Amino acid sequence: MNKIIKGVHVSKDQSGYVLPDNPLLRERLEWFRDQKLALMIHFGLYVELGICASWPLSDENAWWSRKGLEWEPDADKFREQYFGLSRSFNPIRFEPEKWAEEAKNDGFRYLIFTTKHHDGFCLFDTKQTDYKVTSKDCPFHTHRYADVTKHLMDAFRQKGLGIAAYFSKADWHSPFYWAPDMELPVGSVHNTTYDTRKHPEIWKKYLSFAHRQMMELVRDYGRIDIMWLDSGQVCPQNGQDFRMNQIVGKMRKIQPWLIVADRTVGGENENYLTPEKSLPDQQWNVPWEVCMTVGKDFSYNYDDTYKSAGTLIRMLIKVVARGGNLALNLSPQPDGRMPEKGLESLCGLGEWLKKNGEAIYETRPYRICEKGGIFYTCRKDSIYALIPSPHRIDEEKDTIIPVLEKIIDITDLASGTHISYCQKDGVIRAVLGPILRKGGSMPLALRMKTEGEEYDG
Repeated sequence: MNKIIKGVHVSKDQSGYVLPDNPLLRERLEWFRDQKLALMIHFGLYVELGICASWPLSDENAWWSRKGLEWEPDADKFREQYFGLSRSFNPIRFEPEKWAEEAKNDGFRYLIFTTKHHDGFCLFDTKQTDYKVTSKDCPFHTHRYADVTKHLMDAFRQKGLGIAAYFSKADWHSPFYWAPDMELPVGSVHNTTYDTRKHPEIWKKYLSFAHRQMMELVRDYGRIDIMWLDSGQVCPQNGQDFRMNQIVGKMRKIQPWLIVADRTVGGENENYLTPEKSLPDQQWNVPWEVCMTVGKDFSYNYDDTYKSAGTLIRMLIKVVARGGNLALNLSPQPDGRMPEKGLESLCGLGEWLKKNGEAIYETRPYRICEKGGIFYTCRKDSIYALIPSPHRIDEEKDTIIPVLEKIIDITDLASGTHISYCQKDGVIRAVLGPILRKGGSMPLALRMKTEGEEYDG
């Protein structure tokens, strides 16, 4: 089990990864590795206040998650206020079809959506609790898109995009997780308030509750490609055995293709690794996906600033060259619209991918990840050289590309321009001056055709 630091699940390395034996799951993991780019959406009560998602509820995490929330110094009263946000949650300008259209146009291949965060508020019509968006206590329950998860997943599927259901294994609203009158006060920690070994009857009730919710998602919400399970502290190593084999077996009886990402726990139910807000410093040879933010954090902030399109493109290049997928998070405004500045950055990313996506999608890492400021990917009979910062390349000199394979053509993907080059002694000397002078500061992608039928990487 890896650590959780300031709400971030830290994945240190790829050691201990277990590749599934099931041929169907192996096939689906190859599908996953082809996708490269996910739109992650954190949506919930927290967007109303523009604060960190869920974590301010936990006293042991108050030192970092409650900064700027000094209007209520009493922690119990703050929790009462936060949980009460369900009675004012009303994102009436939510239009799932628009979100799906934006995602498709901007080059995303799959959705990761928070069906339930740690605070326990459900954005789907669960039958296990009234703490949900479709409850009569929530003003949004009369909206035509009240079952947010259903309508959003349907809209993304209609655009041909994959679906990942984010689900928190911890539920801080549940009296069976944060049980009252136990060893620890409610809200004091992000773990259970009791020792599950001393109170197995309470833990059994919690497992029944959480498992039933997960079964609702796979049974009632259409095809789901990935079950993305957060709260890595909920694991046997931490005295919170979630009975993963049991619930995964039940889910796969309904959806046998289901990839499961039991984050940071390790073992057979962590089908791919999920580092958060940090990249591996080298290639990983196992399926992995890093979640990063377009804004400052995963949740909407009224004073947010957003990363530029160029920054997002450079991030994507580094992730793909190291063998991973990039999940970019953008959180909606309280009224249900996506923030315009964030969408502008995603649009710029999408425009670049329309011209250069061949060097990203369905590729695999090349034997050289990066050298001299140039990153590499490959597929079949092509190797791609990606230059995230062209202004750092000397346009007056030949650019050295350390490719041993016999190259028969080099083309700039964006312009279709054929690049002059010579190849000798295991290196290519490419004349990039003309495209560097035309291309500006946006990253470049070069396709290098290899001699022969296929290249295996």
